[in-house]
Amino acid sequence: MLKFLSLSAAALLLAGPVLAAPDDTAAPPEKPARASSAVPRGLMRYDTNKDGVVDRAEWKAAQEARFKRLDANGDGKLTQDELFARTPAIGNSVLPTDRQAQRQSTYFQLLDADKDGVVTLAEFMAQADRNFARCDLNKDGRIDTAECRQALQRRSTER
Repeated sequence: MLKFLSLSAAALLLAGPVLAAPDDTAAPPEKPARASSAVPRGLMRYDTNKDGVVDRAEWKAAQEARFKRLDANGDGKLTQDELFARTPAIGNSVLPTDRQAQRQSTYFQLLDADKDGVVTLAEFMAQADRNFARCDLNKDGRIDTAECRQALQRRSTER
């Protein structure tokens, strides 16, 4: 039962970044913009050619760039501290809650396939590929927010 709960928690943890991950960089406050000129959020921020979908090449480039942003010391490996340095704590707390810390640890262990205490670009990209494949329901190499939401809803009803 504990293994099932751990897998369920890991699946939920992985689903969050796909749909609603906050941007890794802080943006200066802007004047309210019209919807057509608003900066895309979540999955669609990776749609670099603005065709309404994220293809595998866009996804891969975005995830590699994200890895580089997270790799604060530039050594080509992510520690758990680097991976979650930009994760906001709940409320006014500077430290994550116990639940956040547990989820972060579980996710880090999932990424660290060889269990050496760091996540390499290859390990990070392997999970990114799994996330893309899970959302690409029709297997056309292109995903959008609706398709990803459908994949995640279908997965939660299968449990």
